[in-house]
Amino acid sequence: MAKLIDGKETAKNIREELKKEVEELGLQPGLAVVLVGEDPASQVYVRNKEKACATTGIASFKHTLSAETTEEELLGVIKDLNSDDKVHGILVQLPLPKQINEHAIIEAIDPAKDVDGFHPFNVGRLTIGRPTYSSCTPFGIMELLKRYDIDIEGKDAVIVGRSNIVGKPMALMLLAKNATISICHSRTKNLDDKVRAADIVVAAVGRAEFVKGDWIKDGAIVIDVGINRTDNGLVGDVEFTEAEKRASYITPVPGGVGPMTIAMLLKNTVEAAKQSGK
Repeated sequence: MAKLIDGKETAKNIREELKKEVEELGLQPGLAVVLVGEDPASQVYVRNKEKACATTGIASFKHTLSAETTEEELLGVIKDLNSDDKVHGILVQLPLPKQINEHAIIEAIDPAKDVDGFHPFNVGRLTIGRPTYSSCTPFGIMELLKRYDIDIEGKDAVIVGRSNIVGKPMALMLLAKNATISICHSRTKNLDDKVRAADIVVAAVGRAEFVKGDWIKDGAIVIDVGINRTDNGLVGDVEFTEAEKRASYITPVPGGVGPMTIAMLLKNTVEAAKQSGK
């Protein structure tokens, strides 16, 4: 039976560490969150970010714009935030309404304030192994592996999902720790065989219980990024009950990777504040 990796408790510990850092910093880190439209999931996520900021002493600046906002108007908001000395981190909540080009918005954010780690400048630095603001979900996964003393070096890691937000940066971060990487996806042939060979499985495909429990090798580490609403409640991308019998470590859904994403966003914001003071 697998040991559960408790993201909720780990995230709480990180927030406590950050609170002490902020108290000793000499300036208050500021995070601006821009929400366009009224997507219910985005609203919940933004509220959780605001609460997390409050517990760590980070100033939270919320900008709520209507779903009819034009790309030009949003670019104007970002321009103002880029030049605001009280704001050290800028986060534009995705997804954006269809009239707005997501890439144009991400690229308009000052890379020094890109605490989401999505700007091509920061992605490029991650690719060549330079210090950068890393995408928060894979960054959180790396922190969980570190804090649970899970050795990555030499392990075969399979990532199911190839998004710019999770799959691709996850591969780069694991590669930097000397894992051997395979990026798979919904169209990969013989996916079950590839997962069965993996020492580390990261499931981030966005489909409920897509990775079957009997695909998991005995003793493998299973990181489930998915969060899917079903008639039976929230489930991940991995068939948890069966996978738990085989894995050595596994993240639950909810309470695994999710809380870590916000914790690492705060960590990036505190780091951005430190860099601004240099």
